[in-house]
Amino acid sequence: MTMKPFALSGCSSPAGLLGILLCCLASNGLAMGAAPVDLRDAVIVVRPGPLPPGERAAAEVLAGEVAKRTGIHLATTTAWPPQRTVIAISSATSVPAWQRAIPVRPGTDLPETRPEGFRVFVERGRPPVIWVIGADGRGALYGVGRLLRALDWGPDRVLADPAFDVATAPAYPIRGHQLGYRATANSWDAWTPDQYDQYIRELTFFGVNSIENIPFQDGQPSPVMKLDRREMNRRISGICHRYGLDYWVWTPADFDLRDGKARAEALEKHAQLYRDCEELTGVFFPGGDPGGNPPELVLPFLADIAGRLIPLHPNARVWLSLQHFYTKEIDYVMDYLRRESPDWLGGLVAGPGAPPIPETRRVLPRKYRFRLYPDITHNKLCQYPVPWWDQALALTLGREAINPRPVQYAYIHNWFAPYSDGFIAYSDGVHDDVNKVVWSALGWDPGANLRDVLTDYCRAHFGPAVAEAAADGLFALENNWRGPLAENGGVEATLQYWRRLERNTPGLATHWRWQMFQLRACFDAYTRRRLLRETRLEEAANAILAGAKRRGAEETIKAAMAVLKRSVDHPESPALRTRIESLCETLFRSCGLQTSVSRYHASGAERGAFLDFIDYPLNNRWWLEDEFEKIRAMTGEAEKAERLVTLARWEDPGPGSYYDDVGNPAQSPHVRRSPFVFTEPGEEAHPEPTLWWWDQGKSRARLSWQVTMNYPEAVVYEGLDPAAAYTVRCSGYGTFLLRLDGDLVDAPATGVKMGETRDFPVPPRYVADRKLVLTWDTPPGDEALNWRQQSRLAEVWLLKK
Repeated sequence: MTMKPFALSGCSSPAGLLGILLCCLASNGLAMGAAPVDLRDAVIVVRPGPLPPGERAAAEVLAGEVAKRTGIHLATTTAWPPQRTVIAISSATSVPAWQRAIPVRPGTDLPETRPEGFRVFVERGRPPVIWVIGADGRGALYGVGRLLRALDWGPDRVLADPAFDVATAPAYPIRGHQLGYRATANSWDAWTPDQYDQYIRELTFFGVNSIENIPFQDGQPSPVMKLDRREMNRRISGICHRYGLDYWVWTPADFDLRDGKARAEALEKHAQLYRDCEELTGVFFPGGDPGGNPPELVLPFLADIAGRLIPLHPNARVWLSLQHFYTKEIDYVMDYLRRESPDWLGGLVAGPGAPPIPETRRVLPRKYRFRLYPDITHNKLCQYPVPWWDQALALTLGREAINPRPVQYAYIHNWFAPYSDGFIAYSDGVHDDVNKVVWSALGWDPGANLRDVLTDYCRAHFGPAVAEAAADGLFALENNWRGPLAENGGVEATLQYWRRLERNTPGLATHWRWQMFQLRACFDAYTRRRLLRETRLEEAANAILAGAKRRGAEETIKAAMAVLKRSVDHPESPALRTRIESLCETLFRSCGLQTSVSRYHASGAERGAFLDFIDYPLNNRWWLEDEFEKIRAMTGEAEKAERLVTLARWEDPGPGSYYDDVGNPAQSPHVRRSPFVFTEPGEEAHPEPTLWWWDQGKSRARLSWQVTMNYPEAVVYEGLDPAAAYTVRCSGYGTFLLRLDGDLVDAPATGVKMGETRDFPVPPRYVADRKLVLTWDTPPGDEALNWRQQSRLAEVWLLKK
């Protein structure tokens, strides 16, 4: 906008100058505190004639979302109305029918001229115009999404900032999420086409341009499915077409490709799928997870797939991941690409278990694109586990709980994205909704301020009045999972924070996202309260066990069990537990979230069914019960009493001795831990504990055996007695190649089973400086083993004789 000229003659004081300046600013509509643009009577104006899908949907999205949030119904027209506030949407720089010039900035490399880019700004006047100018149809749709994120809205109120002016284009061309309609998912399988439509629409607010479905894999029936999978696949493809988005499918071959009959049947299923799809952009074939076919069989199969795909969808391509391929297989694929250079291949995909991302990008021919497939849905036993997650949370919330992790995933995205052409993230439900938005927003602009992203998310879904406070609440939920749970007093504060938000915004009680975050705040706090209490009960029981030689084995066992069972007979915080159950029921009704196998049809205990683990013991009560039965079977009273004393002193070996449960941050004071960072491309700077999943999550094993490492960075002791004799004791599985201050200790060739220990005497010279550093080597051949069979460490004692 051009400033009106003004003269400064006759001004003799700074005050006079300031007065003239303010008057001139006001006359140009730029006065400080200018009134917001009231859009209650605004009209949406679109171009006449055929429009690209994204632009055609943009007006519908804007009108529909404003109506849902405010009750205000904005009219849409192709004719410019006189004397009305207008929201004009166009992917063209000139619309003659409007008889109104579009204010296009000069320049050829502006954000609004790049693919999918847009500019949204307010042209002041009487009446004002909000321009949504897209570089193409998608750009117009994303411009509307950006406007919706910025509006100040409420019942019968919708306002725009008169200074709003955003011009931007995406940094990466592929930005999407997998929303696979299959029984394994913890929510998608319960959805209707309308729910899919709404969710995909909301993802476009943050620039998503790709949706990936799972049309074949996982044939188990789901009692909550509203449509059969073939019909839902058609619907999702149609939804993507309506919004102008790319539609992908994930199609593993979890059968032997040498089986000619199974291969032919799979190809026919693919052909039928391609005929069904209104929109189809990519067919992603994972080399593994699932699937175990060699590339010699995979690549001809993919060529046959392409022969059925491309005639029906000429712009579609096949994509391959190298998941669980070894060096020989990777080399085979790369040699094939260099030699054959197939045009049917769109590129490679980097998923969990794939080769290092930077190295893959380096050797991949530049003809092909490279897409990330990050796991943003799981919390443990996964590609990106929660760093040093407290075992109490891992045992109860499990692998697929509600998991806003904005800070960690922002770091991961911005580390790996520069090697790629973008991402389509792995997701199995709504529980990772915040993580989707973080990846989507950073895929558009890696430099975006993370708090601004979360504030926009909360403004769009919860309203401007609570946006910033709710964004801070999401950060607080991530902080609940940092460090030892027992020492994290912020968990209780987070619960009170979300409760206060709930009291102040009763209108959000039916919103499923709001329900999710309330549930997480409640569950975290409930688990912490249980942990604190059950830890005290085990300490009290151990004190009783320590006196077994005095009071007798049977009396000791009965007294210890009476203490341990107080957590069952008198449960912790019953009102909070009832609230958790109520929210789980509400979430199943509102968005299909399946938090229980028996109640809500979760496909398995590991698939988000955390309600089924709400009472899992957070001390060693189950293990002690089993040990007590073994002790009762012993014949001698002295033997029984000695074993009871051993149990009592398991984690308290006596003065001058030390104990570490190496994978538990609350009980490993001597374990050296580094911050979660990547030092070299694709490599983590430190090992992470493995939080095991045994007996469908209901293992009765000692808790310290259910979290292991292979291996910790180091275990460090200081202030030792140089005149004392020490022994290192290790428990875990396999072979322990121990080093004392860097020197390898001779170890028996035979390994240990879980629950067994191995002792290593410490020669005096190693403690002469009052310090001892323990490290472990990986046993030869372990790299070739499945990770479940590799050697690992559970506990370490330094015992002073």
